[in-house]
Amino acid sequence: MLGQVVFIVWRESIEALLVVGILFAWLGKNPQFAEGRKYLWLGVAGGVLAALSLGAVLLWFSDWLEGEREDYFQIGMMLVAAALIVQMVFWMRKHGRTLKRELEQGLGRHAESARWWGMALLVMIAITREGSETVVFLYGMGLGQAGLQWWYFVAAAALGFALALGTFQLLQLGGKVFSWQHFFRFTEFLLLLLASAMIVNSVERMIGLGWLPALVDPLWDSSMILDDATRVGGIVAALTGYRSHPALMLLLLLAGYWAFIAAGVYRLGRAKAA
Repeated sequence: MLGQVVFIVWRESIEALLVVGILFAWLGKNPQFAEGRKYLWLGVAGGVLAALSLGAVLLWFSDWLEGEREDYFQIGMMLVAAALIVQMVFWMRKHGRTLKRELEQGLGRHAESARWWGMALLVMIAITREGSETVVFLYGMGLGQAGLQWWYFVAAAALGFALALGTFQLLQLGGKVFSWQHFFRFTEFLLLLLASAMIVNSVERMIGLGWLPALVDPLWDSSMILDDATRVGGIVAALTGYRSHPALMLLLLLAGYWAFIAAGVYRLGRAKAA
């Protein structure tokens, strides 16, 4: 689970750093607008504060819930986190190539009219979006579950952010090391696998609560090849949703998930071609 935390914070932090880096570089290339830098950092601080506030509210709400209501809430948050991951992947596929131009154009409009508070709001919204997604993802992966040490998550999140800073510096080198395009394509696939793992966890809990029928359980036993109860198998299961003893209902819903992803990627591809 901590590896999931590191990956999510790493990936989401890079997106946030990308937004801030684009705007900071634009202000650097236009020294007449140097005043905007303090508003840039003000927007970053506001976005981080908003995301932390959301995390505090989620944890408070989770402590307030008891018994089955807590199960309902946690299952719902896992499904929301999975849906947000899919939405984020599709959004980046659609806007990734034009993100830099759109941000610079928006900043230019605010700079020309000296509406620096508008720029701060633009940055705050971008940071809040990434930070809020991170908070929901972390909660969906178990941050709100009893018995888990919160400082493990803090340490894993700090490691993920440190890795994001290093990766961002490498990506600034462009094609000399590896490109943004290849980076996002690779991490998009990992994110989709992680979303499938969240769906698997939520479906298993719904089967356990009797909300869904298992149909056939287990459908097969692949523990001789890779047992999800072992250390290596557990890592694979946490990152991809793999199960060595899957129920038929679980496989049917996973097949529907990947069919939806394939259809969405196909539609985006056709839209770009058109």
